Amino acid sequence: MLQPMKGQLERAIFVERPNRFIIMAERPNGEHVRVHLPDPGRLQGILEPGRELYLRFHDNPNRKTNWSAVLAEREDSRGFIALETTNANALARLAIDNNKIPSLEPWSIIRQEFTYGDSRWDFLLENGEEQALLEVKSVTYVIGETGYFPDAVTKRGTKHVHELHRIANSAQYKSIILLIAQRDDLSCIRPAEHIDPQFAKALTDAKEDVTIVGLKTRPSIEGYEILHELPVIFSTEGSEEDK
Repeated sequence: MLQPMKGQLERAIFVERPNRFIIMAERPNGEHVRVHLPDPGRLQGILEPGRELYLRFHDNPNRKTNWSAVLAEREDSRGFIALETTNANALARLAIDNNKIPSLEPWSIIRQEFTYGDSRWDFLLENGEEQALLEVKSVTYVIGETGYFPDAVTKRGTKHVHELHRIANSAQYKSIILLIAQRDDLSCIRPAEHIDPQFAKALTDAKEDVTIVGLKTRPSIEGYEILHELPVIFSTEGSEEDK
């Protein structure tokens, strides 16, 4: 199942990253342009000088930049990594609405951006008389064939996990975390203990009460293809750091 790419993309080359949300890129005509970067993560091994990018032009006078980064070429030059992390919710909706995630097949979306407790959650789901809060996270960091989340310390993400764990132990809502791989060169997802041990501990502590699911997608110039569910693994056995 494919979510078509919006608008035309232009090839460019990554030059530098002045801050978390801005990069400089070189267009085919040699012009250097200021580009909005939707993904504020570290993007280790992805945003390297000379790396091929695909950008989208915006003719909007209210924007600070006319360009947005959409795709980055993978390290092995055999595919792409999606940089539009804001698109993860649209992919989650498409996958759930079309029963592409076996672990979530009984659930259906009844509302997006639902406020409960101290946070706004991405989706409110229902399954018969049960309801669940769903939070979506994007995975871009890969070592070998293992995807890791997060790729930078995320106090907000840890707070979300703690809240969802508490909610899961209440009588009102179930809790679900969906980790969407924004690339297709991985076979599983793990919490990145080597990057954010507090988040990894929170996620591991929550796994018995919170449903934690992975989803693989394949980004390309044509769009975003939803592939299949991915296992989320908490044991350190077989991780790249142990090899």
